[in-house]
Amino acid sequence: MSLHRLLVLYSFFCIGFPQLVAQTAPNNYVQFVNPMIGTKRMGHTFPGATVPFGSVQLSPDTNYEPYSKGNGYNPDTYKYCAGYQYEDSTIFGFSHTHFSGTGHSDLGDILVMPGTGALMLEPGVDTIPGSGYHSGFSHKNEIAQPAYYKVHLDDCNVTAELTATERVGFHRYTFPASDSAYILLDLMYNIYDHEDKNTWVFVRVLNDSTLTGYRQTQGWGRTRLVHFAIRFSKSFESYGHKKYDPKIYNGFYRKFNEEENFPEMAGRDIRAYFKFKTADKEQIMMKVGLSSVSPLGALNNLDHEIPHWNFDKIVQEGQAKWNKELGKIEVETITPEDKVTFYTALYHSLLTPILYEDVDGRYRGLDQEIHQSKGFTNYSIFSLWDTYRALHPFFNFIQPSRNNDMIYSMLAHQKQSVHGMLPIWSHYANENWCMIGYHAVSVIADAIVKETTNVDKQRALEACIATSNVPYFDGLGEYIQKGYVPEDKSSNSVSKTLEYAYNDWCISQIASRTNDLEAFEQYQQRANNYKAVYDPKSAYMRPKLSDGTFREAFDPLDTHGQGFIEGNALNYGLYVPHNIPEMISMMGGKKKFAEHLDYIFNVALDDKYIEKNEDITRDGIIGAYVHGNEPGHHIPYLYNYTDQYWKTQERVRMINRTMYSHKEDGLCGNDDAGQMSAWYLFSALGFYPVLPGSEEYTVGSPSIKSATIHLENGKTLYIKTKNQSAENVYVQKLTWNGGEIKSYKLFHRFLMGGGELVFEMGKRKKE
Repeated sequence: MSLHRLLVLYSFFCIGFPQLVAQTAPNNYVQFVNPMIGTKRMGHTFPGATVPFGSVQLSPDTNYEPYSKGNGYNPDTYKYCAGYQYEDSTIFGFSHTHFSGTGHSDLGDILVMPGTGALMLEPGVDTIPGSGYHSGFSHKNEIAQPAYYKVHLDDCNVTAELTATERVGFHRYTFPASDSAYILLDLMYNIYDHEDKNTWVFVRVLNDSTLTGYRQTQGWGRTRLVHFAIRFSKSFESYGHKKYDPKIYNGFYRKFNEEENFPEMAGRDIRAYFKFKTADKEQIMMKVGLSSVSPLGALNNLDHEIPHWNFDKIVQEGQAKWNKELGKIEVETITPEDKVTFYTALYHSLLTPILYEDVDGRYRGLDQEIHQSKGFTNYSIFSLWDTYRALHPFFNFIQPSRNNDMIYSMLAHQKQSVHGMLPIWSHYANENWCMIGYHAVSVIADAIVKETTNVDKQRALEACIATSNVPYFDGLGEYIQKGYVPEDKSSNSVSKTLEYAYNDWCISQIASRTNDLEAFEQYQQRANNYKAVYDPKSAYMRPKLSDGTFREAFDPLDTHGQGFIEGNALNYGLYVPHNIPEMISMMGGKKKFAEHLDYIFNVALDDKYIEKNEDITRDGIIGAYVHGNEPGHHIPYLYNYTDQYWKTQERVRMINRTMYSHKEDGLCGNDDAGQMSAWYLFSALGFYPVLPGSEEYTVGSPSIKSATIHLENGKTLYIKTKNQSAENVYVQKLTWNGGEIKSYKLFHRFLMGGGELVFEMGKRKKE
């Protein structure tokens, strides 16, 4: 047995594992989810029609804000990254793809809107009723549940219902009696739209109820293809379309009247319509299949996943899928509201990454070629600067098989990349290069160390090493040469240096599992590069120039232009998760470091320090601690590495209470593809992975009363609390299977073996 495992065993005092009988999970967890929960500034997370990790997220879009207005950036577009704002009173349509509260955006594919009366092809202005095809609505006539959404559209008197499978959106529209009912297909609409975003649209009307097509866009994903197939439950009376792009050349298509009842539509910007005659309360249904491969692939997906017109059956099946995933954790909470907060966070954590392959396993790769997944399911949407911190570790805890598939998807991405790199921030067969670091290595290392992946370790190591040595990537060449990223060569240099150093430590952990001593030593040395940007005179991490001197202009409170991305030296300067004891020693020892943490939570951060950052706003700030953005998510747990560990318990419980709620504005910052919610889930259960890439969790203060966790390996983990209440935030005693744990550490291997973890809580700190 390795020394590492002996130390782990010693830490738990060789406590045994009694056989505990698993409880039968109730199956109505959907009732505890509020899909409307989001943020005022970022919109909400898919209110309704999606299944866990589904590639279709069919939901309403409540405004039509372009990326730019005039000659500049339009800040209002930021609110619509997810498409939906609860405070709005208009709906512009229902599109099939969305991001879950990310700080930048794309998608909004295949927008559908029913209507009656005079045909309107323009969206109009939200503040001017009747100016376009948008409609007013009221939350009183709106229902949002996992896998189901319903709303009454006041302007056209149509009730819209939505549900979905993994690859198909299913619509049911209840019309009034009308000789002029129609369904609009807006293929111009995009989230983060701009006039050049659509590259091409192509539609074929196959018969009086079926059409196929595709559109290509250039945005955050610069070469993004979405193929679709649409089938109506009723034959349309007539159809047509309008092209909004100028016709410089149209060839011999000038022979035809293409705008009416012509079965081909092609152009850059197209809106199409399909007209019906309806009786009162007549329902017209519509299935929309998506594919990255081809229109035929979309049609196959549609026919395979919904071969019938039983809308209610698809709702029931979708909610059964949610209940299966949500039911893996049964919690008892202090208040009923806490249960909604918990299960909504769990719902958020299961939205992305998304399934990204057809029912036959084919998918479009980064090289824009069609690939066949073999031995894994392909996934997309990897917001890795965010999600490596807690979401992927949470998957290793509760969704290890899916996370294994995600790692295979990352390795396929690396193989298809002309740069030879693992994904940085990727979606829909595109690398968008957003944010810093190469954090796929963290996800891979975490799974290898926790033994939740069957990936070939040597192959994984080679992919990670290749990624870490691309000299033209984001200051990486200078980092390799100098041991730090110079600020005069690459902005946000301190953040990059700190993140690269951590990434390199992750690579060393993979090397240790492959017995590659040379790589282990090389990356252990690179992992020490954080020391190069620490200035002992100011006691801060700060930007260093190419000549080896620290830049003179420096303000540790400012979040703009100080060498940090979406953060400042006060917060982001504490990012050395792989060597926290050495960082504390460098910064003056445990007492001084604890005082620094206190200062972070208590100092008043002036508006001038955050005014240039869209991702940092007041609703996510405590003192100068920014919980609404990811780089500081480990900070509340750093007290555990000082002699004042009870302050971790205070801070964590306070953050859970004030930064999350069951209400519509219950998130304090971007959910960032599930990271914000994963922090809450771990913290509510009582522990957190400060160091992904290790087996170690650090203990906080659980906010649940109890949890029964049905692990994928068939074991059951019970988390219980004694004397739990809103006031009893301090851990008095921690036991594992009846034996006391003296430290504030837990280890993944033991939790995965099943057993009983008991927190005894109290009002007074235990010193």
